[in-house]
Order: sequence, then C-alpha cells, then structure tokens
Amino acid sequence: MNEILNEGAEPRGPGATQLYLNGVNRSFDGYKAINDLSIYIAKGELRAVVGPNGAGKTTMLDIITGKTRPDSGEVVWNNTIDLTRIDEAGSARLGIGRKFQKPTVFETLTVYDNFVLAIAGDRGVPASLFYRLTGGHRTKIDELMETVRMTAHRDRLAGSLSHGQKQWLEIGMLLAQDPQLLLVDEPAAGMTDAETMRTAELLRSLKGKHSIVVIEHDMDFVRALDCKVTVLHRGHVLAEGSLDHVAANPEVVEVYLGR
Repeated sequence: MNEILNEGAEPRGPGATQLYLNGVNRSFDGYKAINDLSIYIAKGELRAVVGPNGAGKTTMLDIITGKTRPDSGEVVWNNTIDLTRIDEAGSARLGIGRKFQKPTVFETLTVYDNFVLAIAGDRGVPASLFYRLTGGHRTKIDELMETVRMTAHRDRLAGSLSHGQKQWLEIGMLLAQDPQLLLVDEPAAGMTDAETMRTAELLRSLKGKHSIVVIEHDMDFVRALDCKVTVLHRGHVLAEGSLDHVAANPEVVEVYLGR
C-alpha cells in the first residue's frame, strides 16, 4: 500500500496519512459520479472540499463511510484498513463520524440529555436516558458543552435552539464518540453570518485533535476555515491548495466560481 500511496500523490512521512482514496470510481446507471478520484487527508488536518452540484462530494463521503461501495479503487484508513469492506456501523466504530447538512438532534430533550444519549451510545433513547453516567462522563459532557458553547443552554430543549446552535450541538454529540475523523456536510447552510464565523472558529479549534473534512459551498466560510481546499469536478480532483490558489485556477473559475 505504501507504493500506491506515493504514486501521483503528495509524499508524506510514515503514518502521517489518516485516510486516502486512490483511483476510486463509482457509476450510477451509466453516470460516473466518481472518476479516478485520489485524495489524501493527513492526521489532524482540516480540509475543505468544494465543487458544483454533481461534483461527487456527497458520493465521496458515502464511499468513505461505507454507505456506497466503489466500483474500483482503494479507500484506506490509517494505512491498514480497507474501508471498501466496511459498512456504515463499522466505519463509526473505527472512529469516522459523519454530520449531515440537516441537524439530527433530539428536539424534545434538553441539550444536556442529548449529550447523555451521545455518551451512552447505541442503546435506544429510554435506556440511554437511564444510563449510569460516571464522574468522568459528566466532566466530558461539561467540557464538550464548553467547546461548542452550549453550557448556558444545557437545560433548554434542543428544539428551541437556533439553527446554528443545533448544528453546534450535533457536532458536540459527534465529538462525544471520540472520532478520529469528522466528515461535516455543509455546516454553514442556513446560518446567520455570525453563526457561520462561529462555526468556522469551532472547526479550526478542533484541528489537530481530529481530522476534519468539510463539504461546503459558502466561500466566505471556506476562507474563514483557513485550510487547504480541494475542488472536485465530475468526480475528480480539479485543483488543490489554498483558497486563493484554487480560486486563481482558470479551470476552477470556469466550472465553479463562475467569475
């Protein structure tokens, strides 16, 4: 695998790569959603992935998490595990957490109880609410609420939170599972400008402790992330680098930025 890792890709030191996709392809009814896709995510890296509708961004996340199987190519976790043989539950157990665009919090429960459910794991809601928390669990919940700025809202029903606050709560719930990699799909959609910048600040603060891949359309938000950007087009990497670098690429301007 190390030979494949170094072919046509960014050279990295031993063990530095958390996840890589190499020569991945996936078609749906003759349409090639993913086309010879190769992308490398380093441990602790924050990466933004952008591209027009139909560029393959969501399909890429589906492949990483085992929701969709590629037709060909490699998807490798921590240089040892073949993710093409792992299902969604298995990828979660490996430490891959995914946050979809629409928040999926328990709106009739308090913020604190949402964290309890996340800590308790897959036991079902009634059993989880009566799960015996240890002192360490309570400390962890307090720390997570502080991280996502939910401490002042711990006793509020999740359904009463703003859209941005629900997004932060769900990110906090994912963090409760101690993921190595966070896959975050369009977190800034529907947010106010202030919430957007706060979300970028939150994700930047998690860099290093977790690897993070963010799918996004909002270029102001991507700029605030201040990270490497990968541009996808027709299921293939079109350009990579800083936002200024990819925005100056004529092909990117033509197919995505439109200016």
